[in-house]
Amino acid sequence: MQQCSGKMWNCITDFFTYETTKSVVVKSWTIGIINRVVQLLIITYFIGWVFLYEKAYQVRDTAIESSVMTKVKGFGEYNNRIMDVADYVTPTQGASVFCIITKLITTENQVQGQCPEVTGLWTSWSRFEQPWSICYVNFHWLSQGLLTGRCVNFNATYKTCEIKGWCPAEIDEIQPNPMMEVENFTIFIKNSIRFPRFNFTKGNFLPNINSSYIKQCKFDFESNMYCPIFKVGDVIRFAQQDFTTLAKKGGVIGIKIAWLCDLDKADDECKPAYSFTRLDAMSEKTTVSPGYNFRYAKYFKMENGTEYRTLLKAYAIRFDVLVNGDAGKFDMIPTLINMVAAFTSVGVVCVFITSFCACTLNRLVSPNPIQIYLLVVSTLIQCTYILAYALLRKNFKMSVNSSKNGSLRKKMCV
Repeated sequence: MQQCSGKMWNCITDFFTYETTKSVVVKSWTIGIINRVVQLLIITYFIGWVFLYEKAYQVRDTAIESSVMTKVKGFGEYNNRIMDVADYVTPTQGASVFCIITKLITTENQVQGQCPEVTGLWTSWSRFEQPWSICYVNFHWLSQGLLTGRCVNFNATYKTCEIKGWCPAEIDEIQPNPMMEVENFTIFIKNSIRFPRFNFTKGNFLPNINSSYIKQCKFDFESNMYCPIFKVGDVIRFAQQDFTTLAKKGGVIGIKIAWLCDLDKADDECKPAYSFTRLDAMSEKTTVSPGYNFRYAKYFKMENGTEYRTLLKAYAIRFDVLVNGDAGKFDMIPTLINMVAAFTSVGVVCVFITSFCACTLNRLVSPNPIQIYLLVVSTLIQCTYILAYALLRKNFKMSVNSSKNGSLRKKMCV
């Protein structure tokens, strides 16, 4: 009984004791120089990379709130008609995703009825033992309407399946020339952003931008980096694309606006950075559905109430205005965390170098090999903190930013 109580008392007294590490003084110029050089490298890493470059003393906000309004200006001539903004821009609301139509294939006066389709033309029945089986009733895959099940004359030479739908069927094999004046059209972009964590708002109209400047400026990377008016031809050239090819086949161009703001500086230092890229780059490498096109219709009624329409197949250059941001501001908590990490790293390296070199030179106070092994292993485990901090810190930061950003919602041009 007394032995048990004595052991319990010893456990209690051991728990409330204070321990300090044993200091080993190694009087060696080689070890001393290595120690100080490594310490200097670690201090340089934390000061230069962690604090100055990555600004680890700041708390960051990447959940940017953004609003984009756009306007297109310019006149072009197409099929002996003068085209203005209402004719070639869709949608008309001036959203962050919009299309400029460069080429139209028009099918006029379509009414509901039955007519021969244009696709699948042939001149004889020699290829088919049962020619009627090719026109299945109500079959519509790759057809221009619902098949009635009958083969009819398309003209004096060709036969095709009869369809039920909008007639006459569209013929899109004849490709007209695009409206080349689009290259000189201008795009006006008005962007307002907010970083909710800091309640900081800003727009892409900088203090030096006034009405007289807006009337004569065009964006370029040398003298007008913050002009909100972009020439279509310049945007396509900045994206390293050919305008003629895009005008014929269509495509998707991204206008990126990046807000990288250090809120420890003046508000005027927070400025947008523009960049341009082609978002459907894979479309250039395939012959299956290249470019960008869509269809829409204009509906009318005759005096007798019969509805008819004009079907338009539009080839267009679609512009997506994409906004992203990253703002940082000084905060005591990340500053203290990174300072403690820096001091700990310096101390751990000091212990590691001293222990390792001392073990190598057999200058430990206790020559017990078990103690040497335990000391070296524990020191190596502590030193993994440095690599873990350097490798995981940035990955954790990227994962947090990714979860905040979410996904961008895009509107289609219809």
